[in-house]
Amino acid sequence: MFRRSLKVRRNGFERYEGNPEKIAENIIEDCWNKDKKYFQVSAGHFNEFYSRDFGMCADALVSQGHRKQVIQTLDYALNHFRNHGRITTSISPDGICFDFPYYGADSLPFIIKAIRVSGADSIIRKYKDFLDKEIRYYYRTVFNKKTNLVRSDRHFSSMKDYAKRQSSCYSNCMLFMLARDLGYLRMKSPFDIERIREDIIKKFWNGSYFYDDTSKSDVVTGDANTFPFWCGVTDKKNYFILCISELERAGLTRPFPLKYTAKKKKIHSMHLAEFFSFGYERDSIWMHLGLCFIDVVKRFDPIRFETYIHQYGSLIGKHRNFLEVYAKDGKPFRSPLYIADESMLWVSKYLHLKNS
Repeated sequence: MFRRSLKVRRNGFERYEGNPEKIAENIIEDCWNKDKKYFQVSAGHFNEFYSRDFGMCADALVSQGHRKQVIQTLDYALNHFRNHGRITTSISPDGICFDFPYYGADSLPFIIKAIRVSGADSIIRKYKDFLDKEIRYYYRTVFNKKTNLVRSDRHFSSMKDYAKRQSSCYSNCMLFMLARDLGYLRMKSPFDIERIREDIIKKFWNGSYFYDDTSKSDVVTGDANTFPFWCGVTDKKNYFILCISELERAGLTRPFPLKYTAKKKKIHSMHLAEFFSFGYERDSIWMHLGLCFIDVVKRFDPIRFETYIHQYGSLIGKHRNFLEVYAKDGKPFRSPLYIADESMLWVSKYLHLKNS
């Protein structure tokens, strides 16, 4: 990452030709690892496989004609995971499976989601015993049978990797998504989906927005007020209207969506590695989070959707690329040791939202 940051400081970001849609198509092509047959997170420094990022993009990739490559990526990842003995957050370019920084509450859910949206029945047949074992492990490790929620007595990797949260709303939405998708796929499931739904609403909804985690801090956060809708925990429009009003009031959608929080002050204890990124998971603007948010906005508010998708297209056109993260002022994120990654696979979601 540091070596790439030096190169970017010297030469700038990679610049693609064409309109935003063409740029997006070229980035997706560059994220396909032709030798090992898997989708990388980026053509920049995140050239690993990430369960979260791949699963987040899987339906968009399928819709754009990449179903075969999505299934090949699943085969690549699950073969490595099975040999390793566990589904992890990531696989290095050298094929080493690892969790960063902890076991992910969203890794298995996003793998299962990718299987569902790609219709990868062959993958289920090939890896059925391993997947069944991983579902049982997730149930024992992540799930609290007394609360029907994610355990709060240990930390799990999630979208906000460095944050040590107590049973975050995001992780609980991942739990719900897993239970739902196992039902769709008719795979053996130990989860009661409706009880999980009810207990998420009961625990996290405060009448105006969703709490970030079970500590119930009064800080409004971007992921907690996106994923209950994105994962299908609720589809109530009145909930969405209240949430987006709070997000806008807190400044999380400005200058474009979406920030985790509005202020750099931390609301959780953070993993030590966060020191080296100088707070880039606090008040910065994350594009994968923003795209999931825009996905939800499209369902509920076509006018806001047009504004946001236009902003994203303008950013692609301006930088001739799709960047990872921006500072709170809308400039590409940089610190003394880090510069935002580029050519992100996430751009597939922009293309899907724009064209669907």
